[in-house]
Amino acid sequence: MPTSLTLDTARSSEGQLVLTATGEIDLSNVEPFTDALETAVAEADRSGSGTLVVDLSAVAYLDSAGVNVLFPHAGHIRVIAHPFLVRLLDITGFSALASVEAAPPTGRV
Repeated sequence: MPTSLTLDTARSSEGQLVLTATGEIDLSNVEPFTDALETAVAEADRSGSGTLVVDLSAVAYLDSAGVNVLFPHAGHIRVIAHPFLVRLLDITGFSALASVEAAPPTGRV
């Protein structure tokens, strides 16, 4: 049974495309995350809105399947993540390839 994951794509007030994930990303639901990420990256490129923002600030769990989906898009995305996920993205080397920033604490996760 897939774990809970909600995905939403919207434009920020500055016109930048933002893919927001809420819940957990693991092997059971990585396919919808992959599809949403690929679609949003293509839309950001097509519209000329710049780098896609991937908001993982409300993601409580991210396994290696989810991290691996991010790598091919490192040059086209900026990730905002819960502080404990920032450490994971540092350890995997992803943050050396893409912009990764810690989300301000909100108590959401």
